[in-house]
Amino acid sequence: MALKIVYPICCGIDVHKSFVVACIASTSKGVTTYKRHRFSTYTKGLLELSQWLCENDCQDVCMESTGKYWIPVFNVLEDSCNITLAHPKYVKAIRGKKTDKKDAKWIADLFKHDLVAGSFMPPLEIRQLRDLMRYRFKLTNFMSSEKNRLQNSLTVSNIQLGNIVSDTFGKSSMNIIEKLLKDPLDTSFDLEPLIHGSMKHKLPELELAIDGYITSEQAEKLKVIKQHYEDLGARKADLEKIILSLATSYHDEINLILTVPSFKNIFSAIAVVSEIGVDMDVFPTAKHLCSWAGLTPTNNESAGKKKSVRISRAGCYIKPLLVQCATAVVKSEKHPEIRNRYLRLRKRRGHKRAIIAIARMLLTAIYNILKKKEAYNAELYLKSDVLPVNREITVEQAILLAKNHGYHVLEAS
Repeated sequence: MALKIVYPICCGIDVHKSFVVACIASTSKGVTTYKRHRFSTYTKGLLELSQWLCENDCQDVCMESTGKYWIPVFNVLEDSCNITLAHPKYVKAIRGKKTDKKDAKWIADLFKHDLVAGSFMPPLEIRQLRDLMRYRFKLTNFMSSEKNRLQNSLTVSNIQLGNIVSDTFGKSSMNIIEKLLKDPLDTSFDLEPLIHGSMKHKLPELELAIDGYITSEQAEKLKVIKQHYEDLGARKADLEKIILSLATSYHDEINLILTVPSFKNIFSAIAVVSEIGVDMDVFPTAKHLCSWAGLTPTNNESAGKKKSVRISRAGCYIKPLLVQCATAVVKSEKHPEIRNRYLRLRKRRGHKRAIIAIARMLLTAIYNILKKKEAYNAELYLKSDVLPVNREITVEQAILLAKNHGYHVLEAS
């Protein structure tokens, strides 16, 4: 039985750094003809590609997402074509038959039968917000690295402030560090004017903590680290202003997400919007969204045996955020509908799997909140957890239930 032709006229594009190879597959009466052409990735070449597609009446395009090289192609063709962006692993050519021309033809052949799973592509404004939020995430990582470097330099110099103060980068601690860096050899200065009033009782311990030896090289290194950390903080603040101005278009959706437990920071809500968008119609169900975010077990079964149920590597930006929020919310007594579910799962499946399940629970709640435009309602979870009054269960089901809860079932003697 022949495969159905879904796209009679379509184009497969093999993307490279300096050029793209496009192949138009036109099918008429069961016979497919091909037209190939190579275009430069300069804007002039991409406009020629767009014109070539229009001349051949081709509006359906499929291309693989190669690094960042696909983005200029996508930006030029977005307004004139229906673009399906495919992960390279789904359009990989057969070994031994892999050239640039054959790659483009292979993509076109797969796409004309609708055998290519397209990647989720949000609108341009969401993509811009996503780019800024991911850069903010990188700046946060850079700042954390500099904090660790500064702490390591203090440890090497035997400055044990971290044993006394709760935050080495707090106001009092930074005042002490600045004073040390002015004259590294002088550690006998008066600490009382530099610290907060609530730390007065720690003066003897602080005097012992700063009694170290900072070499001139370590002092210069500390100054560079401190200056870099402050510069990163300033650049991050500038970036956040741009993000907030761009996110004003999604004010209502962000406020709805902020009603979800553990989403207290506005940038956490903006990060979710930047990754999944605000139109939930692109995901048929909440399960599809959770699968896209890499929070569901994989399907890997053969001969009736499940080989693996590990979660996928997808969602490398949204998944850590959701796991972080899940880890915070399960420690709180304010949300029993989430904490109780976590405790039940942890008893059977362990901490890590339970946290992933709670992260999936939060994302499912966000999906329904954005779809229905309703705030988070804990009562819905509490009602679902209430057990019915009259229930019946067979002996086999009771044994299985006991085993699932970790019990060893023994035969009656």
